[in-house]
Amino acid sequence: MTTSHVAASLSMIEKQATPDRDHQLAAHLRRFGPIGILAILVILAGNFIIAPLSALLVLLWARLSNTPWRELGFARPASWTRTLLFGASFGIALKFLLKAVVMPLLGAPPVNQAYHYLVGNTAALPGIVLTMLIVAGFGEETLFRGYLFERFDKLWGTKAAGRMTTVLLTSAWFALLHYREQGLPGVEQAAITGLMFGTMYAATRRLWIPMVAHAAFDLTAVAMIYYNVESDIAHLFLK
Repeated sequence: MTTSHVAASLSMIEKQATPDRDHQLAAHLRRFGPIGILAILVILAGNFIIAPLSALLVLLWARLSNTPWRELGFARPASWTRTLLFGASFGIALKFLLKAVVMPLLGAPPVNQAYHYLVGNTAALPGIVLTMLIVAGFGEETLFRGYLFERFDKLWGTKAAGRMTTVLLTSAWFALLHYREQGLPGVEQAAITGLMFGTMYAATRRLWIPMVAHAAFDLTAVAMIYYNVESDIAHLFLK
């Protein structure tokens, strides 16, 4: 056998081995063995380093695990216009409902002190708007709805009981992460929004409406704070 024949044989073996290794890695990432669990822990830890690193790691995991984008909720909607209009309307309406009725009934203070620095603070607007769009709308929905729903679906299926458990668990997790910055009122509000967005995603299996609704909700909150009308809205019905 000539040197060229040996080189050709080695090249063929290498080409065959690489897809096998990729296939094995993808299978391990989708399972709940040591590699799969490690991937979950790394993804969940991402946001503690820098937001929205977790969402970016989800996208990397999807590519390496050969998980179809549709399974993470990234499916093309029937109409982008209707999706944007419905999501934005829902998010804005939900924020007004919580601010004017629900949170006052729960005894929440009329002003969100964690973000009160935004009142009339034009210089801070670009940064906070980008945060609401990228970190909240894209990042949190990709992680808490798209990724965690896919993982929990693989654990206990997609029947009604399993899907309800997933909505409750992801909502509770999402809510608790708001405690450090916004205290109990932040947890209460995030629990409600988590249940709303989680139920919406469970019903449609598409991320776009929850993403838009989440971003619209947070941007409406920013507008209320910036124009210093939080207290007025909080006392609109309940004096």
